Order: sequence, then structure tokens, then C-alpha cells
Amino acid sequence: MTLSDTIILVSYFFVLSILAVYGWHRYYLVYLYMRHKDSQPVEPAPLDPLPVVTVQLPIYNEMYVADRLIDAVCRLDYPRELLEIQVLDDSTDETCEIAELAVRRHAAHGIDIKYFHREDRTGYKAGALEAGLKVSRGQYVAIFDADFLPHADFLHRLLPHFVDDRVGMVQARWGHINQDYSLLTKIQSILLDGHFVLEHGGRNRAGRFFNFNGTAGVWRRKAIDDAGGWQHDTLTEDLDLSYRAQMRGWRFVFLPDVVSPAEVPVEMNAFKSQQHRWAKGSIQTCRKLLPQILQADLPLHVKAEAFFHLTANFNYLLMVILSILMFPSMVIRYNMGWYEMLLIDVPLFFAATMSVCNFYIVCQRELHKDWMTRLRYMPFLMSIGIGLCVNNTKAVLEALFDKKTEFARTPKYRIEGDGDEWVSKRYRQSVTVQPLIEVGLGFYFTATVFYALANGIYGTLPFLVLFQIGFLYTGLLSIVQQFAGDGVVLKTQTSDSQ
Repeated sequence: MTLSDTIILVSYFFVLSILAVYGWHRYYLVYLYMRHKDSQPVEPAPLDPLPVVTVQLPIYNEMYVADRLIDAVCRLDYPRELLEIQVLDDSTDETCEIAELAVRRHAAHGIDIKYFHREDRTGYKAGALEAGLKVSRGQYVAIFDADFLPHADFLHRLLPHFVDDRVGMVQARWGHINQDYSLLTKIQSILLDGHFVLEHGGRNRAGRFFNFNGTAGVWRRKAIDDAGGWQHDTLTEDLDLSYRAQMRGWRFVFLPDVVSPAEVPVEMNAFKSQQHRWAKGSIQTCRKLLPQILQADLPLHVKAEAFFHLTANFNYLLMVILSILMFPSMVIRYNMGWYEMLLIDVPLFFAATMSVCNFYIVCQRELHKDWMTRLRYMPFLMSIGIGLCVNNTKAVLEALFDKKTEFARTPKYRIEGDGDEWVSKRYRQSVTVQPLIEVGLGFYFTATVFYALANGIYGTLPFLVLFQIGFLYTGLLSIVQQFAGDGVVLKTQTSDSQ
């Protein structure tokens, strides 16, 4: 065996081993959730007297959903004299007129709602929240992104948990208005359910840190100030503030039974943009805060969980490396007759991939009576997760090398049902060279599949096909949707709507 063969095999198994460790961590999160399943927060008695609440609505070029958001928030069931609504608009298009008109309409009916427009987007969303906070009067601050539709009882469901003076933030679970629109929206809804139900649920109930998700939550104003306020040196200002606040001793509460509906992206490029921002921001927060967390006077289990949480997106970089190494490592082992290596290879792959299946199966079982019918989405979920690795690796590298980029908000098109279309609407994301790389990797794995078939290496085929489909789906859908003609509704329908 040559030196280059040795380097390839050692690198391959090293990367696969690290991914397997993070795969086992998913099992641990499920364990935490199940072990503390009976520790769900019980709703205390209502606060008496009720406090003043400021609701902040940060928006930027959201002409299709701004009016819907403002209408929904103005329907909140809360005493008018105790409710202040701030529309924090950094828009540069027609959204300004739409939002301001909606504000005037509701203000005329006696609602304390104000419109703030910034010409300078300094700090992006964090900057807008910070500016609004300076002129707010609320003891508590609720935040909703443009695509959310909070229920009327939202504040009454969350505020009682602040009866504990050490509670700094209460987070509701996200719902999905348009989850049945396409295969892509269905997969996103399952991914988000796993994040909220098992990650948030397991961490919160077991006494680990978890994070505010930037929307559909309420903060104690004092906790924001005590933690250092909104800072905009990362793209995930919510994650950053969350960890700073919890290191200061503030306790967070997650309420899985309080659901705030929202719209998930219907376009692959918009989905990638969202994932890129989250991945880059989490690595920026990791660089900024992880050393402080590890040095802080915190229990070891809290530090360990924070480490896995904040470093998880490095897995995308490892996935790209693994993708490149899979074919040459398979050829080397086949030519040398090292079939016994499969005894190591396949278990590691199962640890890295089957843990994902188990994670989301448990999540769907917890939420849905028809969870068995949702199992058919698991292969697609795993494939799309793999297909995102090029997109999110770019985000990780930008964070590592401190490349500054704008806060790219995820475009929303007010897609609520099967009949709604988005192709002719504005805010379309641009295609770069990235989808071509994804398609290239898809063809690379197509060749790898044929090689495995030709040489009878059947044990690797399920994993190879996951990579093949993932890269081809994310790459080709990005290209096709970008260049879709007006009036052509491009939807990969789920079998439910076919």
C-alpha cells in the first residue's frame, strides 16, 4: 500500500469516526428527552398585576407578509394600555408603505403601535432590535419575524412563567403554515420539529443551555440588559445573547405545547440562504463564546452540551471531506481485498446516519398520531441534509476566516396552501457556482454507485445513494427554480397532494 493510499484511508476513517461521535450525541439528546419527559413546564398562575409588554417586529423587504404579521400581532389578547407594538422596518422597497399604512390603520383603532424606519441598517436585525429597545416601555419584550402568525393567547401562555425572578426568556415552538406544500417544505418542518422538540426539550428539561430562536419568544428586559444587550458581531444574535444570558445565571423555559405558526421557505435557494446564515452565525458564536463557556464556573455536563451544540456545524465541513474520500477509499480497499474493513466502515456509517433517522422518528412519534406514515420522508431528509453540506461548509469557512457578509434575510412569499405560487414574485435568490459543485458531486456519486454495483460492493450502496440523491436534488432544484419561467409552479409534490 502506498503512502497516498494510507493517508486517504486514515483520513477517511478519522473523519467518519468524528461524525459517528456526533451521531451518538443525537442518541444522547433523545435519551435526555425521554429521561426527563415528565419534567415539562407546568403553566403557573397568571401574573398579577399584568406587566407592560413591548412586541418588536423586525422586518426588511417583506412586502408579501408584513401586513399579515401586523394584523396578527394587533389581535393579541392583552390589555391595550399594557401593550406596545414596534414595527422596526429597515426596508428599501414597497414594504415601507405597506407596513406604515398597516400601522396607521391599527393606531386609528386605539392600539399603541409605532412605525420606525432606519435608513442605515447598522447591525441588521440586532441593530433594529437594539434601536427599538432604547425607546420601548415594556418590562418584557416579545419578538416575531415577518412570517409568523402568533395566536391571540400567546402572551397569556408565556408570561406566567416569568413568575420565577430568574427566568430570563420563554420560547414557544414553531409551527409550519405550509408544511404540506412540497417535499422540501415537508422535510424542513421535520427538521425544525426535531430541533425544537428533542434539542430544546431535552436540553431545557435536563438543565442544559438552549437558545432563543430569534422569534416567537418573550424576553425579560432586565435579562437582555444584564447580558450585555443585542450585539451584532455574529449573524445569529439570538444564539449569542442566549448563551451570554445563561452564563449570567438567567434561566430559560421552552414550551413545546405553545405553537406559533410560521412559513417555511418554498424555494431551495431561500432555504440554503437561511441555512447558510444559521451555520455561519453559530460558528461565529462558537468562536466568540465557547472559550468563555469552557472556562466558566459551570457544571461539566453543561459545558459538554454547549460544546456539541456550538460545534455541530463543523460536521458539514467533515461531510464534504468524507464525500471526496469515499470513492478512492472504496477503490483502495477493493483492490487490496480488505473486505473486513467493512466491519468497521458500515458500523461507523450506521452510527453517523441511523442516529439521524432515530432522532427524527422519535420526534415525529412525539408530535403526530400518524407518525408511521411520515417515515417515508426519512431517506429524503437524510439526503437533503447531506446535500446541504457544500452550502453550509461555505458558511463555516467564512466564519472561520472572519469573512464579513450581510445579514441575508430569508424571503417569504405568503405561501399558505397548494394553490399559492411564488415563481413570479420578487426577492428571488441568485444562483452562483455552488449548485454546479453540488451537481458535480451528484455525478461523482453516480459513478461511485456504478462502481460498487459492478464490483459487488453492495453493503455501501444505501449510503452512496443517499449522497447521490442529496447532491443532485439540492443542486438541480436550485438551478431549475432560479430559472423557472413566469407562471410555472415548480413544486416537488408530496404523495399526500398528488
